[in-house]
Amino acid sequence: MAAPAAGPVFWRRLLGLLPGRPGLAALLGRLSDRLGRSRERRRRRSPWLLLAPLLSPTVPQVTSPPCCLCPEGVHRFQWIRNLVPEFGVSSSHVRVLSSPAEFFELMKGQIKIAKRRVVMASLYLGTGPLEQELVDCLESSLEKSLQAKFPSDLKVSILLDFTRGSRGRKNSRTMLLPLLQRFPERVRVSLFHTPNLRGLLRLLIPERFNETIGLQHIKVYLFDNNVILSGANLSDSYFTNRQDRYVFLQDCAEIADFFTELVDAVGDVSLQLQGDDTVEVVDGMVHPYKGDRAAYCRAANKRVMDVIHSARARQQMLHAQTFHSDSLLSQEEAAAAGDRRPAPDTWIYPLIQMKPFEIQIDEIVTETLLTEAERGAKVFLTTGYFNLTQAYMDLVLGTRAEYQILLASPEVNGFFGAKGVAGAIPAAYVHIERQFYSEVCSLGQQDRVQLQEYWRRGWTFHAKGLWLYLAGSSLPCLTLIGSPNFGYRSVHRDLEAQIAIVTESRSLQQQLHQEQEQLYLRSGAVTSATFEQPGRQVKLWVKMVTPLIKNFF
Repeated sequence: MAAPAAGPVFWRRLLGLLPGRPGLAALLGRLSDRLGRSRERRRRRSPWLLLAPLLSPTVPQVTSPPCCLCPEGVHRFQWIRNLVPEFGVSSSHVRVLSSPAEFFELMKGQIKIAKRRVVMASLYLGTGPLEQELVDCLESSLEKSLQAKFPSDLKVSILLDFTRGSRGRKNSRTMLLPLLQRFPERVRVSLFHTPNLRGLLRLLIPERFNETIGLQHIKVYLFDNNVILSGANLSDSYFTNRQDRYVFLQDCAEIADFFTELVDAVGDVSLQLQGDDTVEVVDGMVHPYKGDRAAYCRAANKRVMDVIHSARARQQMLHAQTFHSDSLLSQEEAAAAGDRRPAPDTWIYPLIQMKPFEIQIDEIVTETLLTEAERGAKVFLTTGYFNLTQAYMDLVLGTRAEYQILLASPEVNGFFGAKGVAGAIPAAYVHIERQFYSEVCSLGQQDRVQLQEYWRRGWTFHAKGLWLYLAGSSLPCLTLIGSPNFGYRSVHRDLEAQIAIVTESRSLQQQLHQEQEQLYLRSGAVTSATFEQPGRQVKLWVKMVTPLIKNFF
């Protein structure tokens, strides 16, 4: 009976973050019980699992508009705000981008007009001419802010991963050193070093391989009060022919403040790049790999959770003031009055995952969304690296919603054609994909869970996230977009952030639907014949090694 008890323990760990929330305790208890039962059924591979859809009561078709909200904005996903701050915005401030070129040009344009702050968090900054163009834009804007008739106090903060950003003789650090040397009071470059890479392990693992232990993987690009959330890094392929996802939040001051504070928090527990290419620890902070690991992780947890708690408290106060005010205007009334802040029809929730610091908010929200997806609902889930955690696989296979999972074909995998051991990684993903497909077939779930492979000549695929369509709806009312890949690394090793966007705006729902369709239109259905194609034969040594290394990529 020990195994079923593990579920409730997992869910109730979050209650320590939420004192005085008995209602949430009941919610998490209900979810944990359902999740525990689902996992236990999967462990036993019970044949009753196959009958679950038949034994469950019929869910009536939804004929009302998708994701209907009551006048006070209490929608079916309101439980997320018990964990993180909720930001209500107008859908007119949200724009979905579709191409790498659009992403690159928007970033350059935003840097050029920034007056107060530029905050950029990425895995790394590349070393090619396009990346240099981005650095030149930063330099130009900083120079302009000093020489303007009315000088502005423009500050630039950049957060990268230490190991990835230090790879090679020419690297992210060398790209940013001139900027740091010229504007030492206005530029901050923080390099996150995982606390799990230390001691003898740090000395023995060579460059590139040391990146498997843990990374800073958050991708946030912020310019004054405008924010881009994406899974794309700051590298030339992400500006040209590597397909990702991107959402632009315009004039969203509270969201910009939150992500500025989040990047500052991670920056404070990171190593600080100096003008001579050395690194230093922030005064009073435990060293990430020389200091005591437990003490470092406790300090990092507190620093990040303080940001989440304070933002959540601010938003709760703002929500109470806003929705108990008689002055709340409709979209049409606000537009007629020239008000730039109409009543929100879209809600943004930042979801943070930093397992090294015992922060698991994104994992809990994602598992809950998959658990609660009802029969008739459709989940479109995409990842550039198909390597779902066991918990996510269990939920996909053990719940009632329909799933369309989009993944990279071997030819558009970012490791395709790589030298050395890395060149075998696409084959390892094929092996994982085939194992999952075989399990889908063995459970008779082919009609409910379908795999699609993305392919585009001359491109690679890096998109990740999901779109949720409620039962009876042809448009999504929720999407997850950001850095997580739904794999072991995202959940257990790396620092990740994404946002849940919940909207009742038909216009924004159509944008999200079009985004999903454009990605899936370039894909083909996976069948048993897929694995018989030339180039899909996985070598024996790859099959043997994959179970041992799948938690590292």
